[in-house]
Amino acid sequence: MTRAAKKLFSYLIKLAILVLAFTFIYRKVSNNANLTQFRKLISVIDRQEVVFVLILVLLLMLLNWFLEALKWRYLTRVLAPITIYRAVESVFCGLTWAIFTPNRLGEYGGRVMFLPPRKRIHGVFSMAVGSLGQMVLTNVLGIIAILWFGYTFLHMQIWLYLAAVFAGGLVMMLLLVFYFNVSWLVSVLNAIPFLKKYHRFFDIMDRYHVTELNRIMLYCVARFAVFTFQYFLVLHLLIPEMAALPMIMMVLILFFIQSILPSLDLIDVGVRSITATTFFAYITTQQIAVIAAVSSIWFINLIVPAILGSIFVFKLKFF
Repeated sequence: MTRAAKKLFSYLIKLAILVLAFTFIYRKVSNNANLTQFRKLISVIDRQEVVFVLILVLLLMLLNWFLEALKWRYLTRVLAPITIYRAVESVFCGLTWAIFTPNRLGEYGGRVMFLPPRKRIHGVFSMAVGSLGQMVLTNVLGIIAILWFGYTFLHMQIWLYLAAVFAGGLVMMLLLVFYFNVSWLVSVLNAIPFLKKYHRFFDIMDRYHVTELNRIMLYCVARFAVFTFQYFLVLHLLIPEMAALPMIMMVLILFFIQSILPSLDLIDVGVRSITATTFFAYITTQQIAVIAAVSSIWFINLIVPAILGSIFVFKLKFF
């Protein structure tokens, strides 16, 4: 392929990514009943309070993805050191790819394209370590929240609840042990004959030891705290009488359910809405407000960054 042909093909790929991303965004955002309901609900609240909360939530969105960029920069230290700005570019570009791909798989492609060509496949496995940390944290806190939910609202028989606590505790322990021994996964992959020849790619996971994994988990905890606080702010804005502890526990359950269900980013809002009507119904009768709240945060945390990330798509180098 000639240099001119490569340049043209690269341009067409970038254009296709943007067309797909904006088509999906437009189809989901235009005439979105939940976002319309959110606008109606905030129209009767003090304007200054609404503006303050929304600006704060937007700033927290930027902080959330900046923390993810710092985590990504830390993960890539063993591959190819990158600047903070480069890490931010790659994270936001990945979000643009993620918006139209199942289970956010496009985020991997969009992000690793900012690495040197020979390091991109290695980068997928490095990113997987970071995603594993976020997943483990989400599941551990989600299990705790579900156990709280069962104790508070389901009034289970004591033996059944103790069995649930034991099972939940066992799962949490296994998740944490697996995360802090992620190198075991390298051994498992090596044991599979047709994968062993790709050892040079997934071997990168063996370079993350307890010290590095602790640092990665700290980034995960910081991000988790940020987007949990976002939910608290918006829910408190719309339903100020809702108690903080039950609200946060329901948000943790929401994150947990979202993490275990395969989906597109663009239909995750439906998953959130179903969770809201199912679980939040135990602590509030204002289901419309809850759905509107989670839809607004979905828009701020995923749609806005995906739009911002489109700026960096044309900086990709495919060849």
